[in-house]
Amino acid sequence: MSTYKAIRKVPSAPQANAKVLAALRDIPVAALSDNMHRNIGTVGLHPYHRPGKQTMAGTAVTARSRCGDNLTYLRALEYCRPGDVLVIDAGGDLNNAGVGGILSFYAAHVGVAGVVLDGALRDVAEIRERDFPVYARGVTHRGPYKDGPGEINVPICVGGMVVNPGDIVVGDQDGLLAIPQQGIEALIEKALAHLQAEANTIQAMKEGRWDRSFIDALEARCNN
Repeated sequence: MSTYKAIRKVPSAPQANAKVLAALRDIPVAALSDNMHRNIGTVGLHPYHRPGKQTMAGTAVTARSRCGDNLTYLRALEYCRPGDVLVIDAGGDLNNAGVGGILSFYAAHVGVAGVVLDGALRDVAEIRERDFPVYARGVTHRGPYKDGPGEINVPICVGGMVVNPGDIVVGDQDGLLAIPQQGIEALIEKALAHLQAEANTIQAMKEGRWDRSFIDALEARCNN
């Protein structure tokens, strides 16, 4: 850990296994969320990129910056390896953008898997033409300052979700999850079984044999 003037810097955590990340890219976030008690994940952050078929998945490099200031973001890109997701806690402030078209382009160019910002971005029309995943709380034309202070690779909170350095961050058009690396294989197994059960339900619907008796049981247990 470095002493710091403008930015506290901590080395990046080990990256998640490449095979695990590849498996997650084929699983919708909702299927993972349904197997994590359905009460984990961001609220209020939105995707601004062009929708794609695959789920964003990568190891979290975290940053905390002063609202509307992107000096920490600029430095944090040096801590990102190909396949990482840069997650920025800007306090949810929407007065000044921390990310725009140029810096999101650079992140994609150096192999970052996506950018998550609990704050504002700009150049939305440009970002929406790209597949590169960019999530934010809102939009403003007002540009960022570059004065600091900030922190890199510390625990942060974005959209009500705690993200630790090294967590696996997944995202699609439905939202975002941060998942600890420990136990991720079991979660993938559960999510795949969940997807197969959903496919079986859809097939039963098509064939007119969907058993709806579970609705009676659900209604019967209600207290009012």
